[in-house]
Amino acid sequence: MFSMAQYEAVISEIEQGTKTFEARLAEVIPAADRVSSQWYVGEVLGDLLQWIARKTVEAGTAILNFILDVLKGATAPIFMFIDAYKWTDFKATANGVSTDLTAQNLVIDNTDWSGKGHDAYLTAASAQATAAGRVGSIAKAASDNLLLCATAGLAFYIVVAGVIAKLIVEVVAATTAISTAVFSAVGAMIFLESGAVNTAAIVTAVGVLAAFLGTQVNALVILHSEAVDPTSFPNSAWPKSNSAQYNDGTVNDGDADWSLKGG
Repeated sequence: MFSMAQYEAVISEIEQGTKTFEARLAEVIPAADRVSSQWYVGEVLGDLLQWIARKTVEAGTAILNFILDVLKGATAPIFMFIDAYKWTDFKATANGVSTDLTAQNLVIDNTDWSGKGHDAYLTAASAQATAAGRVGSIAKAASDNLLLCATAGLAFYIVVAGVIAKLIVEVVAATTAISTAVFSAVGAMIFLESGAVNTAAIVTAVGVLAAFLGTQVNALVILHSEAVDPTSFPNSAWPKSNSAQYNDGTVNDGDADWSLKGG
C-alpha cells in the first residue's frame, strides 16, 4: 500500500544521503594524499594508494550519478497517488448516476403514465445507467492501476535508499582504510567490489520497475478498449437521452413512439 508520508520520508532520506555520500567521496583522495606523503610510505605504495583513491572516487561518482538520474522521476509516484485518489471520486460520482438511473429508481406508476412513451423512457434511462456504470468501472480501473504504479515506485525508491545508506558506510570505511597504509588497498577494493554489487541491485530494481510499468501499458490498452466498447457507448458516443433518437417526438398524432396512453 502506498503511503505519502513514507514516500516523502524515503525521498528525503535519499536526497540527504546523496549529499552525504558526495561529501564523503570528496575525502577519499585527500586521505590518500596525506598517507602517500608520509616518510614511511614508499613511492610504489604511494602511487598505488593514489590509484586506488582515484578508482574509488570514479566508482562512487558513477554510482552517485546513477542515483541522481533515477531521482529525476521521484515525483511521478506522488502524482500517480494523487490522480488515483481523484479517480475514486470520479468513480463514486459515475456510480451514483448509474444507480439513480436504474429502472428501480425510475419506475412510474402505470396508472399515471404508460404506453410506448413510458417504455421508451425507461429504455433510454437504462442505457444512461449502463453507460454511467461503465464510466465508473473505467475510473476504478484507472485508480487501481495508478495506485499500483505508485506503490511500485515506493518499493523501488526504498531499495535506492537502502543502497545509498550502505554506500555511505562503505565509503567512510574505505577512507579510513586508505588513511592507514597497511589496510588501504584491502579497504578500497572492498568498497569497489561492494559498489559494483549495489549498482547491480539498483539496475535490477529498475528492470523490475520497468517490467511492472509495462503491465500498466497493457492496462491502458484495456481501458481504451472499455471506453470504445459499443455495448455501453453506441457508435462510440454517449447514448442519447431525448426524443430525437426516436422517429417521432410528437405525442398527439397516435403513431408516435412517445405517445401517452389514450393519446
